[in-house]
Amino acid sequence: MLMKSSNPAAAYRSGGIEAQALGASPHGLITMLFDGALLSISLAKSHLVDGKTREKAESINKAIDIIGSGLRAALNIKDGGELAQNLDDLYEYIVMLLLRANANNSTDPLDEAGRLLKELGDAWKEVGRADLAAT
Repeated sequence: MLMKSSNPAAAYRSGGIEAQALGASPHGLITMLFDGALLSISLAKSHLVDGKTREKAESINKAIDIIGSGLRAALNIKDGGELAQNLDDLYEYIVMLLLRANANNSTDPLDEAGRLLKELGDAWKEVGRADLAAT
């Protein structure tokens, strides 16, 4: 079923992201999740500063969804051992920071959540580069 978009630019971006995801490796998909969550956090901070409460909440909710339905869901807790459990705990902490930022209209938790996700994302990207260099 095709849907008309009232925002052609958004439809174009969405289509581009979908096409990129279809051609991405599992590692690339996780990288896209990190990038999407970081973008949503950045937008949330901008909306918070601008007093755009609804948009701030939407961006925070999107980041939470990416973390919960994407990054956390990709973890294999059963076989991943302590590392997977630690990542799951860290993702839960980041979600709590985002909820606190939303409830208190505070940028500090957004900054901390963004910093933590950026560090994790950078480490994930480095693993991908090391894997490519090894092949």
